[in-house]
This record gives sequence, C-alpha cells and structure tokens, in this order.
Amino acid sequence: MDEFKFNEVKDVKWESITPEDGNIKFRKNRGGGSRNFLKAIALILVSAITGGLSGAYVVKKYNTPKTNYYQNANLTQNNTPTTESPKNAINKVSETVGPAVVGINNKGESFWGTVEQGSGSGIIFDANGYIVTNYHVIEGATNVSVKLASGNVFQAKLVGADKRSDLAVIKINANNLPTAKFGDSSKVRVGDLAVAIGNPLGEEFAGTVTSGIISALNRTMQYDGAIYKVLQTDAAINPGNSGGALCNENGEVIGINSLKIGPEAKAEGMGFAISINEAKGIIDSIMNYGKVKRPGLGVKGQSVSSKDGSIKGFYVNEVILGSGAASAGIKPTDIIIEVDKTKINSFEDLAEVLDKHKIGDSVSCKVWRNGSEKSFKIVLSEMKETDK
Repeated sequence: MDEFKFNEVKDVKWESITPEDGNIKFRKNRGGGSRNFLKAIALILVSAITGGLSGAYVVKKYNTPKTNYYQNANLTQNNTPTTESPKNAINKVSETVGPAVVGINNKGESFWGTVEQGSGSGIIFDANGYIVTNYHVIEGATNVSVKLASGNVFQAKLVGADKRSDLAVIKINANNLPTAKFGDSSKVRVGDLAVAIGNPLGEEFAGTVTSGIISALNRTMQYDGAIYKVLQTDAAINPGNSGGALCNENGEVIGINSLKIGPEAKAEGMGFAISINEAKGIIDSIMNYGKVKRPGLGVKGQSVSSKDGSIKGFYVNEVILGSGAASAGIKPTDIIIEVDKTKINSFEDLAEVLDKHKIGDSVSCKVWRNGSEKSFKIVLSEMKETDK
C-alpha cells in the first residue's frame, strides 16, 4: 500500500476578544486566514481520498473469492478427465469376448412367404467361421443370417444340431474371425463373477453385457424335449440372449446362455447356461459326425410312478428292433427300475447313467415285470433321435 505524508497544519490563531465602545470586534490575523482555510480544505480532501483508498483495500481483501480447494486439479474446464479410469474385470471381459459374440436371425417359410421366426446369439469358437448356438435359435429355419460385432452380415449353413442338449453348430464363409476361449466349468464356484454377453430382444440391443454371480452349480432341467445340465446365474438373461456367452472374470466362456425362469413364476434373477464342459463333447461330435452319437438302450417310453410311490421307473412303450434292449429280451410294459446299479426314477436318471458310457458298453439292468424284478445285460447301441 502506498504511504501518504501529511504536512503539519497549525491551529488557526484567534486574537483575544476585547470590548470596545460597548461593541465586540474581531481583529484579523493578517495574511493567515486564507491560508489556514485552504489548509483545512486540503486536510479534508486528503482524509477523504485516504479513507476511500483504505476502504477499497479492505473490501478487496475480504471479498476476494477464495480458491476452490475441492476442484480436481486433473480436470480441464469442461470437467473431462485427462486420464482414463482403470479397467475393471467386466470391462476386460467385454473387450475380450464381445467381438466373438454374434447375432443370429432365423427365417422360415409360411403361407405369407419368408418370415422372421426369431433371433438369438452365438459364439465364434473357430476362426474359420464356426459358431455354436442353441438348437432352438435355429430350429425350423430355412434361412439363417449372422451379424458380427463389426456389423458385417453373412448367410450361415447348418453343420449339425442336437435337440436333446439344445445345441447346434453353424458356419459362415469368413476367415480370421475373433474367437472366444472356452474355460473349465468344473472349476466354477458359487459366488464367482458371471458376465453374460448377447443380443437380447434382437439387433437393436446387440452386444449387451450384464453381470452377476454364479448362483448354483450342476442343475439338471428338462424343457421341450431337451435335457439341460446348467449353471445358474443372476446375471440378466433375456429372450435373444440364447446361444450367447456366460463368462468368468478371466474372459473365458464357462456356459452357453439358454434358459430363464421369468415373472410368470414370480421369480427374478434366475437364468441358466449350459455348462461349457457339457457343451465341448457335443460340439466335438457335431464337428466330427454332423450329429451327436449317444449310447442308448433301444427303447421308447416315459417316466412313471405307482399311486403309493412304491414303484418308480421308466415305462417301456416300444422296443427298437435290432437294439441291445431287443437282443437282451426287454419287452413293452416293462418298467426299468435300475441301470448300472443306479436307481431309475425318471428319464433324466436314465439319461444321466447312459451319458457315462459309450456305444458298445454292456450295462446291467433291472425291470419290474408282472409283479417281480428281472435282471438283464444290455449292450448299448447308438441312440437314434427318436429313441430314449
């Protein structure tokens, strides 16, 4: 602040007042009145200026906005971060697997011509254009188109399908495609991170990523003729996610999204994916043979239970001519109650036992016939699509 010097201003000197001729008279201080008056005016002006400047200083000092110490020094004027946030596990999974997940459109013929029958998702597992999806995604299709994450669209042909597992392999004419890595679903634990990638509700929501956890392991479900061995997750799975990828935090596919239990069952967060270990053998069989070769007894039938629950098993409606069951002496109306020393209460139980064997194996079998048990040895043959 600038300093101001003041000249000393002496007091105005007034002469003493004395009576004269009865009147009061003032004597002038020669040459000093005007000067003293001017000095007084100058003093007032200087005081006014000084006060104004001092006041301005005080106002400026105490009203200057303080620095906003909460302002992030790393932000520019438009509040855009100058550096990216570190990637989390879901970011990494999305970037790794997302390019290998495709959209699938299913078209069929009707009275009105070619119509869209539905849409779903698929996973590229071979760079030469091989894609795995659910069978129900391409079922009944006369035309299947595939849209890549890049936006390119290709026509696809069916390599092979398996209705029982609800899996199919299709192929597009393309090379050097991004592929997804299959993991090991036997190492999955309840509570592990689960990331679902697919195209729920069609192309408009292509590449949707949802996340949750693994809710349960080794579920077995039967729906519309298919038997599912699945992982349960609370990651959101919606129509169109079918055939898409369920991934672990390492960016490996651990399941193929297939089913959900919806609000009609008053349930939320219950989605299911075919475990990838279950799918691997089916994919290999389709790639090698164009179908899945499974061992079978050579019978057709259904699950039954007596009224009192004492007898449960698989009721034989028909025995396939030339099958292992026919050769062993199995007859219609027999109830298969045990195979390979395992109690059979339903078709699912029978299928689970047979899946542990291969074509040509011999298994023990017990049936309930006319009120008593009978034992047989059956050589497993290749199960036809219409067999059980």
